[in-house]
Amino acid sequence: MTQQRAEPPVGGTRAHLQSLLPSLVPSERRVIQLCVSDPEDVAQMSVSELAQRTETSPATVVRACKRLGFDGFQHLRQYLLRDLGAAEWGTTNGREDHSGEPGSAEYVVSGIFNRAATEIRSALGALDYAEFQAAANAIRSCRRLFIVGNGASLPPAQSIALRFLTSGQVCEAPADIISQQVAAKLLTPADVCLAVSDSGMNTFTLQSARLAAEGGATVIGITSYAKSALAEVSKHTLVAGAEFHAWNDETVIGNIVQMLLLSALHVVATSNSPEAAAAHAEVFRQVLTMVEDGDARDTPQ
Repeated sequence: MTQQRAEPPVGGTRAHLQSLLPSLVPSERRVIQLCVSDPEDVAQMSVSELAQRTETSPATVVRACKRLGFDGFQHLRQYLLRDLGAAEWGTTNGREDHSGEPGSAEYVVSGIFNRAATEIRSALGALDYAEFQAAANAIRSCRRLFIVGNGASLPPAQSIALRFLTSGQVCEAPADIISQQVAAKLLTPADVCLAVSDSGMNTFTLQSARLAAEGGATVIGITSYAKSALAEVSKHTLVAGAEFHAWNDETVIGNIVQMLLLSALHVVATSNSPEAAAAHAEVFRQVLTMVEDGDARDTPQ
């Protein structure tokens, strides 16, 4: 199969590289890992310098770049230089990573939010929009939507399931692993399995995805890695968020990318749907009734 030519958006080159990193052999991985961790230095190197730095050969450098969709190292280098220039422009236009005094709560909070905002802008570097549209179309026309996620991916999976339910979509997202696999086994070719796994390697999520595929259901994978086991099972793979794994602190930002991507998928899948609009209106009326009933019970007699 012909490798798709890489065209990451501005700021998205590192995310693209990171999403495909696990698919490379160790020598190629060393080359691309340096591009991810030290793009400033790599952008100033020649092929031979990069090969020497990573203890590989010039042929390995070129092969690694081509494996990720670039014409060669100079093509990748152009994208690194472009992104570095864009980042420098942002810095010189008054964007600071932190506010407040170092060590203060304001300094920590502002740093986390500003870094998240910067990285979220680049998180779509590996997303294939044609695949995204195909996934949304599959959900729009399916009989039943089954959503599965485990571990840190469970909260985003549960949250988006509620969003689809309020849009009138027949949807289920059991939290129990046995229930997940039973439900997946009962899916048919008229159904969709939306599997959420940041690593694309969660054993329980993979088993449900495989059971769904065996029954003929359309499997949509949400993951950070384009060459993961989940991607192999999925008919449509939506990749975003690998860049966050370069962070060495303990902020849980990857879930934000998952949630944003799932929310966008919900919007596209339910847009211009009279049924979804009617369901939203009915849900809104029901929520108002629940609130009014609660207020009535709390009113002193």
